[in-house]
Amino acid sequence: MDAPGMTPVELPRRGAPRLHGQVTVLGWGAFKIGRNEGIKYPTGYDLPTDEQSARLVHEVVDMGIGVVDTAPAYGLSEARLGAALGDRRRRIFLSTKVGETFEHGRSHFDFSEAGVMTSLQRSLDRLRTPRVDAAWVHSNGEDMAILRQEEAIRTLARMKEAGSVGCVGFSPKSLEGAMACIGHGQIDALMLELHPLDTTMLPAAERAAEAGLAVFVKKPLASGRLDPAEAIPWILSHAAVTCVVVGGLHAGRLRSTAVLAAGCLGHRPSNPGTA
Repeated sequence: MDAPGMTPVELPRRGAPRLHGQVTVLGWGAFKIGRNEGIKYPTGYDLPTDEQSARLVHEVVDMGIGVVDTAPAYGLSEARLGAALGDRRRRIFLSTKVGETFEHGRSHFDFSEAGVMTSLQRSLDRLRTPRVDAAWVHSNGEDMAILRQEEAIRTLARMKEAGSVGCVGFSPKSLEGAMACIGHGQIDALMLELHPLDTTMLPAAERAAEAGLAVFVKKPLASGRLDPAEAIPWILSHAAVTCVVVGGLHAGRLRSTAVLAAGCLGHRPSNPGTA
């Protein structure tokens, strides 16, 4: 894991009305500090130790990346983040997910009220925080069925009212599901796969931004198949995108990506949306 240097990168911020604030345009997905089974990356990797994970978390936040995303399905990720963040928790927009767990090499899905409540409380305990800034419904691909059932969204909305969730998000697998989320009323943000190799979700991103929803981009490098220099400027050229979430275990590479994200925007106007 490379040392990133001491000077923070001045990452621009973008926001959206339903986000009620702004976040850095680059975020970090903490998948790889917790899980290396059932992966879709072209090459495997060893999990870091607890000490290596903590050092990476510190480096990510200290370099200026202000969004950190995790999930119960990311193995040790939530627990390792909770142990490492400490006072740095106040400096980031922290999100996790509900609906999916990963045990014994397989994903298990539960979008019921009880399942969502249990999952989120377990995540808060692992993350050692009373509140996450976003909770995403981690779709299993049956987007419309989850939305019609409504239990997951209604439960997150109640937990938002109670103060343990900042905004309610949905991570759909289909364009139909993404479009349905936009008019739902209780969904504040979408997490969409979007990059030069797959532009399927671009209409949903644009429509969501018009409706005031935040748009977070997952898998921006197509699970390791794209160069950041190719993907990141292209994604951020779309004003509808609020934040691009990249993964990785190498602080030096993450810093290079942060510098790229900061530089490719120049003086481009950011999305509307302030606290």
